[in-house]
Amino acid sequence: MGEEVKHRPIGVYDSGVGGLTVVRWLHRVLPQEQIVYFGDTARVPYGGRSRHELVEFSRQIVGFFQEQGVKFVIAACNTSSALALPVVAQEVDVPLMGVIGAGAREAVSVTKTKKIGVIGTQATVTSGAYARAVKELEPVTNVYEQACPELVPLIEGGHRDGEIVEKPLKRYLEPLLERNIDTLILGCTHYPYLLVPIKRLVGTGVEIVDPAEAAAREARDTLEVLGLLSEEKVGEDLFFVSGEPGTFRAAAVQLGYTQRVEHVEIERYTI
Repeated sequence: MGEEVKHRPIGVYDSGVGGLTVVRWLHRVLPQEQIVYFGDTARVPYGGRSRHELVEFSRQIVGFFQEQGVKFVIAACNTSSALALPVVAQEVDVPLMGVIGAGAREAVSVTKTKKIGVIGTQATVTSGAYARAVKELEPVTNVYEQACPELVPLIEGGHRDGEIVEKPLKRYLEPLLERNIDTLILGCTHYPYLLVPIKRLVGTGVEIVDPAEAAAREARDTLEVLGLLSEEKVGEDLFFVSGEPGTFRAAAVQLGYTQRVEHVEIERYTI
């Protein structure tokens, strides 16, 4: 693989700020890689979108990434990973990966009772993608999925804790805890923002799996196999959004990101 290709950036996309949890782990696992991030903030949340819409959104985003010259794309969005990625991955030459497989593998490796809970958007849960991924690895595992439609809008609005978050979280988690789960998959990359109240509500007996961490490690392994690992970082990370840059930047600052954010007319692009 040519050196020029190795030093191209990795494209990471999500419906909003959630994918920054993947970027955070990529910085730890692959500090030598440049990241181009796209947040589809004009169309967040993705959880109630149809498969057709999500496929079209992903085509536009991947088309934008192709113009940016990326070497690899991570759909840092469980909803897109479940519904759009299987279609779009067949349509482009650039390698694509999602976060569901990595999260499922991590959960199977840590569960002792084979009772795994998943919280995610309505679309992710309806797709059954986590249950399928887990059962392919360990067929006898019980997977209990819970849609949490109120959480992404709260997180995008800057809420991380307090009663406004804890009240719906408690309602979503109680049915899973009643099933005596010992492992909980955060099936949306926004949800690590709520790690403090989630840990408080589930207690010490439940192992929490953040697919963002597992996906970053899997991305490293995949890039190595493809011969695409960069030896040095050749450019600054770039951040783009389809909505208002200031709103995204205000949320991103809470994760330590202070870089400039640019607006993109994403509908102009396609693969």
